[in-house]
Amino acid sequence: MTSRKRERPEFKPQDLPGELPILPLRNSVFFPGAVMPLTIGRAKTIRLIEEATRENSLLGIVTQRAPEIDDPAQDDLYEIGTAARIIKLARTGKDGFNIVVEGISRFRVDEITQEEPFFTARITPLLDEGSGDVEVEALALNLKNTAREVIDMLPEIPVMAKQLLESIQAPGHLADLITANIDATIEEKQDVLEAVHLKIRLKRVLELLSRQFEVMKLSNKINSQVKGEMSKTQREYYLRQQLKAIKEELGDKDDDESGVEELERRLKNAHLPDEAEKAANREFKRMRNMQPSQAEYTVARTYLEWLADLPWSKSSTDNLDLSNAKRQLDDDHYGLDKIKKRIVEYLAVRKLKNDMKGPILCFVGPPGVGKTSLGRSIGDSLGRKFHRISLGGVRDEAEIRGHRRTYIGALPGRIVQGLKKAGTNNPVFLLDEIDKLGHDFRGDPSSALLEVLDPEQNNSFSDHYLDVPFDLSRVLFIATANQLDTIPAPLRDRMEIIELPGYTFEEKMHIAEEHLIPKQVKEHGITGEHIEIPEATVLKIATSYTREAGVRQLEREIAAVCRAVAVDVANTPPVKAGEEKPPFPKVVVDEERLAKMLGPEKFYNEVAERTSVPGVATGLAWTAAGGDLLFIEATRMGGKGSMILTGQLGDVMKESAQAAMSWIRSKATDLGVAKSLDEHFLEKTDLHLHFPAGAIPKDGPSAGVTITTALVSLLTGRCVRHDTAMTGEVTLRGLVLPVGGIKEKVLAAHRGGIKRIIMPARNEKDLIDIPKNVRDEMSFLFAKSVDQVLDWVLEGGYPGKSVATQAAAQA
Repeated sequence: MTSRKRERPEFKPQDLPGELPILPLRNSVFFPGAVMPLTIGRAKTIRLIEEATRENSLLGIVTQRAPEIDDPAQDDLYEIGTAARIIKLARTGKDGFNIVVEGISRFRVDEITQEEPFFTARITPLLDEGSGDVEVEALALNLKNTAREVIDMLPEIPVMAKQLLESIQAPGHLADLITANIDATIEEKQDVLEAVHLKIRLKRVLELLSRQFEVMKLSNKINSQVKGEMSKTQREYYLRQQLKAIKEELGDKDDDESGVEELERRLKNAHLPDEAEKAANREFKRMRNMQPSQAEYTVARTYLEWLADLPWSKSSTDNLDLSNAKRQLDDDHYGLDKIKKRIVEYLAVRKLKNDMKGPILCFVGPPGVGKTSLGRSIGDSLGRKFHRISLGGVRDEAEIRGHRRTYIGALPGRIVQGLKKAGTNNPVFLLDEIDKLGHDFRGDPSSALLEVLDPEQNNSFSDHYLDVPFDLSRVLFIATANQLDTIPAPLRDRMEIIELPGYTFEEKMHIAEEHLIPKQVKEHGITGEHIEIPEATVLKIATSYTREAGVRQLEREIAAVCRAVAVDVANTPPVKAGEEKPPFPKVVVDEERLAKMLGPEKFYNEVAERTSVPGVATGLAWTAAGGDLLFIEATRMGGKGSMILTGQLGDVMKESAQAAMSWIRSKATDLGVAKSLDEHFLEKTDLHLHFPAGAIPKDGPSAGVTITTALVSLLTGRCVRHDTAMTGEVTLRGLVLPVGGIKEKVLAAHRGGIKRIIMPARNEKDLIDIPKNVRDEMSFLFAKSVDQVLDWVLEGGYPGKSVATQAAAQA
C-alpha cells in the first residue's frame, strides 16, 4: 500500500469551478469544514479518484437516498452536497483507495453532465445567509451552551473536543460540526446540510441536540435507578450473559443451552397430542425467557421433561397367539383355569377388534395364592410391559392424581409415573392391595381411582401435575384384593371380579414340585443331586406344618429344608490336591428327617377331640385368608335364663345366636328339652356360647346352623359327629338360607380332615367351583331346615324322633 499527502491550496466557495466530479456517499452526510476518511471500492468511484488525483481537482460529495443501491442513478442522489478536496490518499491493493477528504463548501447540483465513467455535474456554490442577524448570534450561543452540557455528560469525550468547541466562532461552522457528531438520521442531517440560512440551520441543529440531551438525561436517570435497585439475580444475569458470550467466542458450547436444545428435540419426537403440545409450547417459551438460576426455571424444565418422557404414542405389539398365551400361563401357574380362560377370551376379542379397550379385572383371594405373580405372567403372555403399583396404606389422593405444580417438590401421581417407567401407553398395571386403601383429610384415593378404572372416562385421564389429558384406555388394569367388603361400592362396580380360592392339597403338591422346590433349590446354591423331597414329604409339610389357603408358608418351610441340606453340603471337607472329589450323598427328606429339620408338627386334626363331648359343633367360616374351621362351644349353668356370647363377635353373629335360641325355645317340647328336664329349665339356666380364637373378629349369619346344633347338642346331651362340618343361616321358622364363600369353606374343611359337609340346599349349584378330587373325597348334604341338619349331625338322629317313639310306646 502506498500513500502520499497532497498539497493544500486555499479554496473559497466563490472559487469553486462550475463543474465537479460527483462521488456518491452511502450511510453518511458530509459537511463543510469536516474531515472524513473514506474507503473507495466501487469501479466508478475508483476512476473518479484517479482522475481527480491526476488533475489535482476538487470533487463533490453527495449522499445517496438509498444506501443499498450499488450503482446509483441521478434520481438516487440528493441535490445538495459538499465540495471537498483530497488531503490524503493511499492505494490498497490493485483495486481500491483509502482517502481523507476535507469539506469546503455547500453546493447545489444543477445538472448531471456525465454519467460514465463517473458522474460529473454543473453546480452552484451556496453561501451562508443571515450571518449578521442578532437572533443568529443568540441561537449560536444557546447551541454552544447545550453542546457544553452534552460534553459534560460524556466523560469519555477527550478535553480537546471542548477546546475545539470553544475555538469555533462562526455560527455556520459550529452548526455543521455539531451535526456531524451527534446521533441523528441521514434525513435529519441532510436537512441541516440543505439549510442555507443560518437561522433555520441553527434552529434545526439546536432541536436535534436538545433532543439528544434529554435522551441522555433520561438514560442516565434510568441507569442510576437500575444500578440502585439491581438485585443479586440481575447481577448474576449480566454475569451469565457475559460468561455465555465468552464461551461462544471460545467455541465452548453452553451445557444448559445444549440441554434446552435436546429437550426441544425430545418434545418434537414425543408426538404430543394437540392439547399437550400447546401446553408444552407455552411452557417452553416461558422457560426460554428465564434464567437457570431462577426457581421457576427448574419447575418449568421438570414439567417439560415429564411431557417429553411420557409414552404418548409408544405402544408394544400384543402377542395374539392364543395357544402360546395359554401355554405360558400354564407354565407359570398351576390351576386358576377361570382367570386363564378370561385372558384368552380377551386376546381372542383383541385379535378380532384392534381398538378394544383394556378390561378392568380384580383378582380377589386369600394371601399366597399367586395374584401378584399372575399379573406379571399375564403381561409376559401378552408381550406387554408390566408395572406394579402398591396401594396398601395409601391415604393421599395426590398419590393417584399427582400434586399441582404450585407446590414445592410436586410430582405426577403413581399412574403417570408408572407409564413413564413402563415406556409404553399399553402396559399391564397391577394395582396391588386395592382393598387396603385408606382416606383422611388429604382426600380419598379410592374416589380418584374411579376415573382411572372407568373405561368410559379414562381415555382422557387428567393428572393434576400434567394438567393435560392422557389416554389410559389401552392400559390393562389388574387389581388384587383379599376381600371385597372394604372396597367402596362405586369402585367395586367398575371392576370385573374374579375370585381366586385357596388351593387343595393336590394342587399344592403340584405347585411345590413344579415351581417351589426348583426355585428354592436354585436360590440356596444346591442342585437336584443334593436333595430329593418325595411327594409324601410335601404332603406332610402341607398338612402338618402349614394351615393356609395359599402356598406362601409352604414355600418358607421348603426353604427351611433346603437350608438344612445347604449346611450339610457346605460342611463337606475340602478335597486334597490331586484327589478326586467324592460325590455328595443325596439327601432324601423323609418324614423322620423332616421332623429333625422343621421340628415337631405345628398342626394336627383336633376335630374328633373337640367334638367328643356334647355342646361342641364344627362350623365353616370365610376369612380374608381363605376358609377356616370354626368350633362353637356351649355350656350351661344355673342362672336367670340369660345367654352369654364371647369370642369378639359382630352384631350379625350375635343376632344369629339370638335367633337360634328363640327357635330352640319354640321347639323345646319337640326336641325333648322340656320333657327330659324341668318345664321351666330354660328360665333357670344361663347358657354360654364361646367361639374360640377370641382375638380374631367374627361376624356374619352363616354360623346359624352351627350355633343351633351346639345348643341342641348341649341341651339334649347328644354329641355331634366329628367328621361333619356345617354352614348356613337360620330363620325363626327353622329354615336354612344360602350363604357365600362355599368354595373357600369346602377347601378349609378338606384341609382340616372333614369328610361330610352340610350346607343350604340352594348352595348346591356352587359345587361346580369345587375341584373334582375334593368332591370325590367328601360327601355333601343339602339341608332346607334345621330339623334335617340335626337329624344328620347328632348321634341318634333328630331328637324329636326319640320323643315320638317314647310317646308311642307309652300309649
